[in-house]
Formats: sequence, structure tokens, C-alpha cells
Amino acid sequence: MGLGVKAVLAWLALFVVMFANGAFRVFVLQPRLGEDRARQVASLTGVVLVLLVGWFFVRVAPQAGSGQLLRVGAWWLVATVGFEFIYGHFVSGLSWAALLADYNILRGRLWSLILVSVCLGPWFWGVMAGRGR
Repeated sequence: MGLGVKAVLAWLALFVVMFANGAFRVFVLQPRLGEDRARQVASLTGVVLVLLVGWFFVRVAPQAGSGQLLRVGAWWLVATVGFEFIYGHFVSGLSWAALLADYNILRGRLWSLILVSVCLGPWFWGVMAGRGR
């Protein structure tokens, strides 16, 4: 199986894991912590989950060098943001302003940290595995 197929399958795993994280936020955390705090906790657990998927991807793609892993992360980022905005606006009916509000770190929204981990996670684990800088 080629690197591209593995990257797509790993992104689909990210999708499933983050969907489950979001459901946990809505159904478990939010009733107990309120929306804002639940979003923050879910964002931090999301970073951990994304990094775990990135680590697993690097383990199953030993042929990938750090440059390739950085490109995979960039593709994951584009796919994630694209999905978020297309699904969020056209399927869920959220306004563009509501979607952009998740990027406001000054208001305690930590979604950007997840996106950083999505983009840099594979590269980070590749460097940690000695695949160059």
C-alpha cells in the first residue's frame, strides 16, 4: 500500500476519532462543564488523539521521510479545514461567522491547536523516529 493511500486512511481514522471526541464533548462534557469549558477540554483531548493517530501513521509508513510527512500533515490540514467549512456551512447550516468563531483563541477557543497538531503531528513523529529534520 502506497503512502498516499495510507495518508487517506489515516485521515479517515482522524475523522472517526475526532467525531467521537466531539460526541463525547456534546453528550458527556457539555452537560457537566458548560459549552466553553467542554470545548476547551475536548480540544486538548483532541490534540492528544490527533497526535496518537499521527504516531500510528508514522509507524505504518516507515518509508516516509520528514518532507513527505510534512506534506501529509499539510494535506490533512487542508482536508480537515475544507471538511469543517463545507459540512459546517452547507450541511449543518452554520454561518461563516459561527465557523470562524472556533478560531478565536483569545476567546478561549482552542480548535487552532488541533489544526497545528494535524499539520505537524506526522512530521514531529518522523523527526522523533530519526527521519531527518
